Amino acid sequence: MHQLSLTAIPNIPLIKPGDDLGEIIVTAMRKAHLALSDGDILVIAQKIVSKAEGRLRHLSQVQPSPQARRIARLTQKDPRLVQIILDDSNEVLRTRPGLLVVEQRLGFVCANAGMDRSNVAQDDPADEQVALLPLDPDASARAIRQRIARLTGRTVAAIINDSHGRAFRMGITGVAIGVAGLDPLSDRRGQEDLFGYVLQYTVVALADEVAAAASILMGQAHEGQPVILVQGMTYDLVEDASAKALIRKKEQDLFR
Repeated sequence: MHQLSLTAIPNIPLIKPGDDLGEIIVTAMRKAHLALSDGDILVIAQKIVSKAEGRLRHLSQVQPSPQARRIARLTQKDPRLVQIILDDSNEVLRTRPGLLVVEQRLGFVCANAGMDRSNVAQDDPADEQVALLPLDPDASARAIRQRIARLTGRTVAAIINDSHGRAFRMGITGVAIGVAGLDPLSDRRGQEDLFGYVLQYTVVALADEVAAAASILMGQAHEGQPVILVQGMTYDLVEDASAKALIRKKEQDLFR
């Protein structure tokens, strides 16, 4: 019988710029008497990665452009927030009151370029700050994976996850924006189903599936569980893995 286990690592402290996430995760696991094994996967919330890497911007330091002011009127958003979104985007795709969908700088199609206010401490209520996506989430995942290997001697995989909406579906779900150590796609083409039919088109977004499962434990509000340990998962070890493999090429996108 195959079992998959997901465990929220307890007592992860509030993260500050410059914090060593790998060491913090290992310390928290040891305090909780959680053993790390080769082949385990650690799913880390984007927000704490962004905080550790200092990917925070204060609204007081933003001067909105004419374009940002125009889009702010359409979306009914703060022009300074819109400017932050534009600064981290390649292209504006859709707008409506309350929503700004863009192609984020790394190629992710998402609302607000992944910029978020939730679970960001506000030192000065009069000077709001927001968090952006990491500059290179794949590099962030690799760094955490390597740090944990040095501290524990274990070979694990790492996924940086974030919550994104999806076209034609209500609600948000966890997706992988950074990957290290596992192939983000599981290509099942050429394999047979129960009745001998050879699969023709089935490629599974494995990293997204793991990211979504971890998001159930992470939560979206005050849960405070930003790191999830996944055990029992079967996957292909890939040293040069990248979440960019999950992004559909524009020429294959029938809906953009």
